Amino acid sequence: MAKDVIMPALGMAQETGTLIQWLKKSGDNVTKGEPLMEIETDKATVEIEAPASGTLSSITAQAGDVIPVGQRIALILAPGESESSATPHFDKLNAPLSTPQPVSTPSTSAKPQTFSATPVAARLAAEHNLDITKIKSNGGQVRKEDVLAYLDSQKPVSTSKILASPKAKRLAKENGIDLSTIKGTGPDGAILFSNIQSLISSSPIPNSQIATSKMWRVMADRLTQAWRTIPHFYLMREVNASRLVTWREKAQKNTTEKITYTDLLVKLTAVALRKYPRLNASWINENIVLNQDINIGLAVAVDDGLLVPVIHHADEMNLTQLASSRSGIVSRAKSNKLTLDDLSGGTFTISNLGMYGVDAFNAIVNPPQAAILAVSRIADRVVPVNGQPAVQPMMTLSLSCDHRVVDGARGAEFLQALADLIEEPLQLLN
Repeated sequence: MAKDVIMPALGMAQETGTLIQWLKKSGDNVTKGEPLMEIETDKATVEIEAPASGTLSSITAQAGDVIPVGQRIALILAPGESESSATPHFDKLNAPLSTPQPVSTPSTSAKPQTFSATPVAARLAAEHNLDITKIKSNGGQVRKEDVLAYLDSQKPVSTSKILASPKAKRLAKENGIDLSTIKGTGPDGAILFSNIQSLISSSPIPNSQIATSKMWRVMADRLTQAWRTIPHFYLMREVNASRLVTWREKAQKNTTEKITYTDLLVKLTAVALRKYPRLNASWINENIVLNQDINIGLAVAVDDGLLVPVIHHADEMNLTQLASSRSGIVSRAKSNKLTLDDLSGGTFTISNLGMYGVDAFNAIVNPPQAAILAVSRIADRVVPVNGQPAVQPMMTLSLSCDHRVVDGARGAEFLQALADLIEEPLQLLN
C-alpha cells in the first residue's frame, strides 16, 4: 500500500514548514530511513527521512512552498504498485476527490466525444483549480504528465528558472534581492549562497542595519520570551580542572575518536543529573514534569543563529560513544543536515565557550528545560593548595536555573556534585 509523505512538525507550536529541496525525484527508488527532502521550520533546516521503502511518486510541493504541518506532499508506492492503482490517502488538510467519471464534451460531429482522466491527474488538476476538460492528452485519457505539462505552460517567467542553490534563493528572498541581476559562479553559472553573501556585504545598508535570517529572528524572539517569562537565578563555581585534563589525556590514548572537554562534561553532567533529577525536569503547563531520559543538548553557533542538537540517553553512553555522537550532531548542525531526532527531546543544555577564551558567562535557560550550564575556558590561576599558593588549571561554571522548577538549595547541591566529579573524575569512571 502507498505511504503518505507529509510535512512533519519539529515542535508543538509549528504550523507550517518550507520545502527547501527534494533529495530524490519522482520515479526514484527510496529506502526507508534515507534522506528524502530538506525542510525549514522556525527552528532549523533539517533532512527528513523516507517513511517507507518504494518508489517516490505524486509530488505536489516544490522548492520554496510553505506547507501546513500534516499535509501530504508525495506518495511512496509499494513494489509493483502504480500511481493509477494506488489507493488514495488523504489527510485532514487535503480535500478528498471522488474517482472521476468520463465527461462529455461538445463536438461538431454527430457523435459526442468523451474523455476520462486518471485519479492522480484529476486530483492534481483539482489541487490547482484547473478545468480538466481544457487539458490536452496524447492518448485520449488525461494523465498526470498532461496536467504537469499544462501547469508548466502556464508558469510566468520568474527567478525559479534561474539556476541557484536553495540556500541562495532563500537568502535572496529574505533580503529582497532579484536573482536575475546576479551573475553566479557555480557550475553552469548557478548562483551560490556565497554570491548572495558577497552582494549583501558589498552593498550599503541604510542606517548600518545588518540583514538577519529567519532563524536568527526566531532565535531572538524565543530568547526574548525566555528572558521575560523565566525567573532566572545563577549559581557560579570555580573548579580545579587538573584531574579533568589528566582524564582527557588518558582517555584519548584509548580511542581513535577525538575526545574534547565537552565530551567529559557531558558524561559527568549526566551522572550528576541522574543523582539530582530535579535539574533534568521541565516546566510544562504550570507543572513540574520529571524527565525519565537524560538527553543533553549542546548549544552550537551557526551562520544563521543558534542551534541546540541533542545527545540522547547520554547517561547510558561510554566516552567514545559520547564523542562520536557529539561529533556527528555538531557536524550536521554546521552543514544544515540535522534530523528531527537531533533537535528533539532535550532535557538539559550545556553551552561551552571555553574555546573562545571566555572566563565566565551566564546563559539563558532553554524552555521548557529547568537549567543550562555555562562552561568557560580552562586557565592557569594561582590558588591555595594545602595552604600554599600554586598554579592550577581552573575553570568557572555558571548554572542558570528556572526558579519555577529548581530552588537555590537544589541547584547548589547539583553544582556541588558536578564540581566534585570534575575535580575527582577518575575514581568514579575508571
